[in-house]
Amino acid sequence: MNEQTGNAQALIQQVAKALVDEPDRVSVEQVEEEGVSVLELQVAEKDLGKVIGKQGRTARAMRTLLSAAGVKLHKRFELEILE
Repeated sequence: MNEQTGNAQALIQQVAKALVDEPDRVSVEQVEEEGVSVLELQVAEKDLGKVIGKQGRTARAMRTLLSAAGVKLHKRFELEILE
């Protein structure tokens, strides 16, 4: 993992930890797929709704942040929230 990807990974991890009740159960793993860095976010089952938000608004906002970071870093990122 290079420093740029680490910054995006740390960004998502920090945002997720601020949203949930159990921040110690937040984990973000990076998977490379065809020129895209996929960040897989995993949280406690009871915190899943907090990360997704009403009608997916929180998840969409996190994806927007990740997209903006990707533009700055000249890299494409995707966020997957694992159940």
